[in-house]
Amino acid sequence: MITIYHNPRCQKSREGLAIVEASGKEFEIRKYLNDTLSEAELKNLLLKLDIKPIQLVRKKEKIWKENFKDKDLSEKEIIQILSENPKLIERPIVETENKAVIGRPPEVIEKLFT
Repeated sequence: MITIYHNPRCQKSREGLAIVEASGKEFEIRKYLNDTLSEAELKNLLLKLDIKPIQLVRKKEKIWKENFKDKDLSEKEIIQILSENPKLIERPIVETENKAVIGRPPEVIEKLFT
């Protein structure tokens, strides 16, 4: 099953959703701002993305700049921050059973289907 972690207000996320829809594959949409990810789910997603937690952070967001930017945070702390502040999570993310990508640019999503 394919899951897209989606924010309908984000242009890149809408573009990513269009790519997933065009794939013809079965998928589900998770509006992660409302249906937040647990720390365990974030850890699993990070493994599939093969990135460090800091690479999943939207560093230009006001929440990050005002509260966390210049702090020396552990990976565990960053995962907790992302779980508590889902607005900080890069988007869109498309996940398959074994892999995930951040859809920036959205065209990288197509690589999951080839």
